[in-house]
Amino acid sequence: MNRLLLLASFVLLLAVECNSGVWMPVGSPILSAYPCKNTKDIVVWFEPGLPPKDNNRFYVYINKNFPADSVTKVFFDAEVNITFTVRSDEKKFQRFSLTDGDSFTLRFFVQHAGLGFIVKGTVPGLTPYLIGLTINDVEYCNDPDVGFLHEYAAETGNAPQNCGKAKVDHTELIVNGASTKPGDWPWHVALYSAHGVVSKYICGGTLISKNFVLTAAHCTSSMGTPYSSDVLSVVLGKYNLKGGDVESVERKIHRIIIHEHYQYRKLANDIALLKLRTEVAFTDYIQPACLWYRRAADVFNTTTILGTIVGWGFNSNDTLSETLKQASMPMVSESTCIKSNPLFYGRALNGKKFCAGFHNGTSACNGDSGGGFQVFIPDKKQLVPGKVTGAWHVRGIVSNTIARLDAPICDPNQYVVFTDVEKYRDWIDSHLDD
Repeated sequence: MNRLLLLASFVLLLAVECNSGVWMPVGSPILSAYPCKNTKDIVVWFEPGLPPKDNNRFYVYINKNFPADSVTKVFFDAEVNITFTVRSDEKKFQRFSLTDGDSFTLRFFVQHAGLGFIVKGTVPGLTPYLIGLTINDVEYCNDPDVGFLHEYAAETGNAPQNCGKAKVDHTELIVNGASTKPGDWPWHVALYSAHGVVSKYICGGTLISKNFVLTAAHCTSSMGTPYSSDVLSVVLGKYNLKGGDVESVERKIHRIIIHEHYQYRKLANDIALLKLRTEVAFTDYIQPACLWYRRAADVFNTTTILGTIVGWGFNSNDTLSETLKQASMPMVSESTCIKSNPLFYGRALNGKKFCAGFHNGTSACNGDSGGGFQVFIPDKKQLVPGKVTGAWHVRGIVSNTIARLDAPICDPNQYVVFTDVEKYRDWIDSHLDD
């Protein structure tokens, strides 16, 4: 602790002025936080301002008494290496490391007060989070705060600053299952796979920069094996599924980046990035969406978050829609979702996904996979009275839902499962500067 206080006393007091305002140095080069919302006996120390790909290392201290002959287990949401130091009775020190695991078991043969160790994620850009701590099978981290380190990562500089704003102005309100107009959703893209000389529409996606598209991992692979980049292409600025778009452009894929821990059977970590071979020029019909961030929901006066999905997915006739459709739906709690179908949603929800939808026929369906669950975040300061300004942020990615009993087609009366973008911001940002 003395060392931390010493570091804090050597802070350079200066202010650097930039175009967007005044930047001040952080009060300490080392910050602390509580990874479990239910207790302050577990604390982490970390260095803020690291690039997202390096933002996966921190120090954990557990302020607990560990009885003699006790067993302590720590759990993380991703594989990590942990390193701790042991002091002998002769005051000699030795470092030990436990590697490549998402849970570790420590046995104490003598009584011990306090435990500290260094955590390092095994995948650059994938920040691990403490999700459980038991001492003799008693849980002390009942409410893990997953994702809190992301807000302390440095900006990559490649994410678009002016995002989530449509350039074509339409006055019509969004209603469930409504038709859209060209330019309403300039960040939504169509993903195609090539079969010989024929290209087939397979999924949706979201443009998040001049050369990256965000989509679902299952849209870019077959039984867990990534497609060849030559097989896939994306069409941006598209409105009509079958031709007739003057403003649309096609881009080939340079690289398919599927999450390292994607599991196709469970659709765990169902997220992927497509790096385009050439950058796309932004137009009125092609714009990037914003990505959700941890504090985004603070602007809302309600706990219910309403989002919009768009796509060419199956309509009431069980065929792909000819033009881009949109539908609004609320996020629902995990407990509400699981109660509606414990067998399916109990397996589908793993802490990095969420449910949204109704039980009234409004849903995502076949062909909508990979598209975004988009939430409008209003600006804090409104410039024009009566007209709400703000930006659309991608909160989730369409992953899966329950099929009907009579056909492998979505049941529109069931909730939709989305990959939670907030949980993967570090992973996404770490690849945007590749």
